[in-house]
Amino acid sequence: MESSRDQIVDVRSVVEAISAEDSNGAPLYQVESLCMRCGQNGITRFLFTLIPHFRKILLSAFECPHCGERNNEVQFAGELQSRGCCYSLVFPAGDQKMLNRQVVKSDSATIKIPELDFEIPPEAQRGSLSTVEGILTRAVDELQALQEERKKVDPQTAEAIDQFLLKLKACATGDISFTFILDDPAGNSFIENPFAPSLDPSLTIKFYERTPEQQALLGYLVGSSQSGEPCSEASTEEINDTPDQIKREPHGSVGAVASHRAIAQSNSAEISEALFRYSAPEEVMTFPSTCGVCATRCETRMFVTKIPYFQEVIVMASSCDACGYRNSELKPGGRIPEKGKKITVCVKNIKDLSRDVIKSDTAGVTVPELDLELTSGTLGGVVTTIEGLITKISESLERVHGFTFGDSLDESKRSKWQDFKARLNKLLSLEEPWNLVIDDALANSFVSPMTDDIKDDHQLTFEEYERSWEQNEEFGLNDIDTSSADAAYNSTDSTMKEITEA
Repeated sequence: MESSRDQIVDVRSVVEAISAEDSNGAPLYQVESLCMRCGQNGITRFLFTLIPHFRKILLSAFECPHCGERNNEVQFAGELQSRGCCYSLVFPAGDQKMLNRQVVKSDSATIKIPELDFEIPPEAQRGSLSTVEGILTRAVDELQALQEERKKVDPQTAEAIDQFLLKLKACATGDISFTFILDDPAGNSFIENPFAPSLDPSLTIKFYERTPEQQALLGYLVGSSQSGEPCSEASTEEINDTPDQIKREPHGSVGAVASHRAIAQSNSAEISEALFRYSAPEEVMTFPSTCGVCATRCETRMFVTKIPYFQEVIVMASSCDACGYRNSELKPGGRIPEKGKKITVCVKNIKDLSRDVIKSDTAGVTVPELDLELTSGTLGGVVTTIEGLITKISESLERVHGFTFGDSLDESKRSKWQDFKARLNKLLSLEEPWNLVIDDALANSFVSPMTDDIKDDHQLTFEEYERSWEQNEEFGLNDIDTSSADAAYNSTDSTMKEITEA
């Protein structure tokens, strides 16, 4: 008698069982399914599992005992990420080890090789767990599958494909250099970094906001506010007349009124200044938006404030009452500073961990004691504390380097990662003093002082520096030419002065 593990059941019972199972210790299910190659019945195996420090996935593998056909597929059981991701990996010629890097490709991901003008659209290959070599080899096999028929119908196209396949095979064997780009609007794809937790010189990761078109392709409900079309009066009235609609006071208005009343009643200038310094703004702009997780309507609040010893900033925060998702974002206000800024904090005690930190999306973070360096844009723009920043770095490293604790990982690499994670956690235990360096080329980052006068805080230093030409080029500052506008303003000022004098 077969055990329950080997029992073949129907698809519906598998789905129900997998949905009810916890990710830990989930059994392997088998389903009898049709082989599309020979027409006989094969077996599909399902396993609901969790890739450590990545996310939950559903693995399905098909095998036909009659013709030997095999394939596998990855489906993501968790939610879509709030932003899309784009991985760019540069392969030098002759380095075949890099082709063994593991790749998680979701159903919505696109693979590109710019040197060959080659693109694998999302519908061409389903979600899979493979390597770079495996993905390219699979693409070669699929292009070769119908070559005999093409040669009979269109010999010229078949000849061109044969020439292209030679180049693609050369990429799959590592004979030529190329760039492997994995772009996923859902944010659920991944390329392994074998040098983790250190930076990979060949791998570049970028996160981006999805366009309304990408939202629609992923199944999100794209509202008129996202598509740029104005809402009709009828739809606006329907929303306002909804019985479940709760009229809310603008966020922060109650606290702002109370604090301003206290300021007016106090006789001490010091108390007034202190209260006003940390009070919420009187006016908070609220506008409708769509939740990035469940796609329901929510509200985004925005206000402009001035941070002491820093500059004017724009704070945006959104929260979803349906799923509880929250997101905050900070944008710099005012003009672009002429110089970049490097902030160094010597963390010695628990109070230092509570310092407020504003890290813009153009800032890089370095911890010299750990040889840890995060380039600009890694964590995006965040408003947090030093303790929260280190926690976010730890969580980000665990999420991005998803294969760090995989079964195939070498023991030396595993111990290296575990040692680094232990050292990262020691930073928060303050066993020894350590330094946090935030380097922002646009000077839009800030760390709060522990004293009333920033000059008295000897653990906090600010260093301004001239940006390099490459940095200005990256931010598009080299192409900004305001000489015509300056000349127009000067001529207007001189004309107005002449009129006034006359």
